[in-house]
Amino acid sequence: MKFEGEHLLPGEVGHFFVLLAFVASLVSSVAYFYASAIKNDSEKRSWIFFARGAFFIQFISLVTVFITIYYICSHHYFEYLYSYKHASKELEPKYLLACIWEGQEGSFILWSLWHCVLGSILIFTSKKREAPILAIVTLAQFVLLLMIVGIYIGDTRIGSSPFVLTRNEINGPIFSQPNYLSFIKDGIGLNVLLRNYWMVIHPPILFLGFASTIVPLGFAYSSLSTKNFTDWIKPALPWTLFSCCVLGVGIMMGGKWAYESLSFGGYWAWDPVENAALVPWMILISGLHCMAVYNSTGNALRASYLFIILAYFFVLYSTFLTRTGILGDTSVHSFTEAGLAMNVLIGIYVVIISLPVLFLFVYNYKKIPAIQKEENISSREFWMFIGSLIFFLAALFIIGVTSLPVYNKVFGTNYADPQDREFTYNKVLVLVAFIIGVLTAFSQYLKYRNTEKKYLIKNIALPVSIAVILTFLLVFFYPIEYTKKGPGFLIAIYIALFASIFSVIANAAYLKTVLKGNLKAGGAAIAHLGFALMITGMLISSGNKKVISDNRKTGLFIPFDKDPTGRQTEDPMENLTLLKNVPTQMGNYTVTYLRDSAASEKNRTFYKLHFQKIDSTTGKSTEDFMLAPDSYRMKDNNLSSNPGTRHYLTHDVFTYISTISVKNQDADTAQFKIHEVGIKDTVFYSKGYFVLNDVLKNPNNERFHFTPSDTALVADITVYGQDSTKTKAYPALVISNQQINFIDDTLIRQNLFLNLAGLANDKKFKIGVKESDIPTDFITLKAYVFPYINLVWAGLLIMACGFVVSIGRRAKAANYITALSVLFVLAGLFYMFLVANS
Repeated sequence: MKFEGEHLLPGEVGHFFVLLAFVASLVSSVAYFYASAIKNDSEKRSWIFFARGAFFIQFISLVTVFITIYYICSHHYFEYLYSYKHASKELEPKYLLACIWEGQEGSFILWSLWHCVLGSILIFTSKKREAPILAIVTLAQFVLLLMIVGIYIGDTRIGSSPFVLTRNEINGPIFSQPNYLSFIKDGIGLNVLLRNYWMVIHPPILFLGFASTIVPLGFAYSSLSTKNFTDWIKPALPWTLFSCCVLGVGIMMGGKWAYESLSFGGYWAWDPVENAALVPWMILISGLHCMAVYNSTGNALRASYLFIILAYFFVLYSTFLTRTGILGDTSVHSFTEAGLAMNVLIGIYVVIISLPVLFLFVYNYKKIPAIQKEENISSREFWMFIGSLIFFLAALFIIGVTSLPVYNKVFGTNYADPQDREFTYNKVLVLVAFIIGVLTAFSQYLKYRNTEKKYLIKNIALPVSIAVILTFLLVFFYPIEYTKKGPGFLIAIYIALFASIFSVIANAAYLKTVLKGNLKAGGAAIAHLGFALMITGMLISSGNKKVISDNRKTGLFIPFDKDPTGRQTEDPMENLTLLKNVPTQMGNYTVTYLRDSAASEKNRTFYKLHFQKIDSTTGKSTEDFMLAPDSYRMKDNNLSSNPGTRHYLTHDVFTYISTISVKNQDADTAQFKIHEVGIKDTVFYSKGYFVLNDVLKNPNNERFHFTPSDTALVADITVYGQDSTKTKAYPALVISNQQINFIDDTLIRQNLFLNLAGLANDKKFKIGVKESDIPTDFITLKAYVFPYINLVWAGLLIMACGFVVSIGRRAKAANYITALSVLFVLAGLFYMFLVANS
């Protein structure tokens, strides 16, 4: 059967280049491995040239595949399943680009492309190490491309091709018709939560961080395979710094995305997917410090090998956790089940790359040089190693708890995910923050091998004193208000806060007093200062984060569902219900839900909220701003939200929609009930009572402007609610052009409608009362004040600058990596500016 309107050529071209890249990666890997084993220089050189040719063929092929996928998605060729699942006609070009890496196949292609970029730099900079390092890189490429090759061996499909046709993958009666494409009006499109400029920025940076961790591994392998165990640290250090920088920035970009655009109520939730990205970075940081110790003293070489190998292992293990669907019951944003074949391939990736290098390390462990002399407790290297070990153990703790679903799956156990996930991690990590804060504060002042006690005390006495004073000032004038976990945890927060403040001050003092302002030599101090500032911001902003959406005064309580992990999603008492056009007190603000407007995406709505803060003494407005959080009603009828945030230097006001009213006018069957009421009479209704104060003839007031020649009656009514509120209402009756017109009054808060229906007799009036069972337009939102959140983002930027400065101080080969880092930062900032403003 010939199907109408299909564009098969792009898919055929794309699939051809996937196969070409796959074969080229295999050829390049074999050639590089063979070249690394050859002793003869001339023959080695010819094999390397051959391997390079295959490598660049693979690179060009992958670029072609990437462009082809974008072409298919941007032209809305829904005959391809990838385009149908991830693209839609309403998506802007930047989101059509992002929908490439939304899917499994596209993210593997993005990962592979970064390998190609890094591998190209290594070809021109790694010199004699090119063969063993590129052997590892191209082997990783081979496995990654195996996951998207989409070929069949018997009845088993190896990998998942991004170029499969929709009609071959989805069963449906329309696919038996030659004109089936005429029935497909649009694709599913990018998940609405991902339609944010951070989706265009965060994944590419994070995948560059993941991809870059293979480079230090390649250097470690090059030394293990040649048994020249000691000469890899110096050339690998700049690459390790680069990887730590990019991966750390990529992880915190995810935190910034969550804070700005997702209803997490913050920037970090200890979600398993977040943990899976954090753990490799922590282990890589441990490896970096051990490498620095070896570079200066000759100690910690074995630890350097171990941490660098394990960092890459946990990158792969993180891939397994997030892409096999095993975290589906414990993570709110893990990938869905990938299928048995894909799970096997991801498992192969874990086994085939990192485990052989780990085996080489264990096999050669005793041959790796190690200084047997015990390190001096007053030396810098001793405390750097202690800090690295603590960071490593903290990473193992995080991944251990995160891996509970894996244990249950493998061993048939039934360990439950912690009920209070955040506290499970926080009670351990707050102590780690204290130790790391203290170590990064005073270790800078230590000298390698030995430090005089008098020299150390002289340099840290002032920073300690200032940190103690600032901590006590905070205790008395800006105390941490997080008391939910008792005084013990509160004390732990203060201890960690002291340590982080101490680290900020000590590293700043080190830059000024020891380095005399020479920032080029202070990369480590700058990075430590930034990290400590980031931790300070986290402790203060989280410890004093205040929920201002108190719902106790509105009388409207909305029930909330549970999330996929079985937890209660929201506390009704911390979600304020706002009725349309009714000013409501929220903390120090008066908030009014003004209106809503539909977005370009179907089922997505923006809500205009007016915030105003009035000075109680002057009666003048001190703050006046608008926020526009939005909500999206998904196909399963669940609500998804993006926050509205007001940024200040010292705090942020953060709001997100948790519930919206459902408009259904047909369901409102309530009728007016007529009461005969005299002046000063009282009438009760279900939520209170009202009093008819008077009936005015042709009033001229703030509500109505009748003249003496008009014929109008206005009832002056005061409504008293059960919540102790008192509200005025003015239903009216107007005779004009020999017709009677009724002007009802509506009390939105009480869902009460009042009507002046006419005269009962000389002394009584007919007052109609209607109570609707259906609420008027409302939204329920949660609102926080995040104090000093900018310390977190400022600390991240300072830490990244410290890494870049450190790269610049390393060996000549680091000039290439420094240039890459600078280009990465500049291109990233330019890219973010374009995306955010497009």
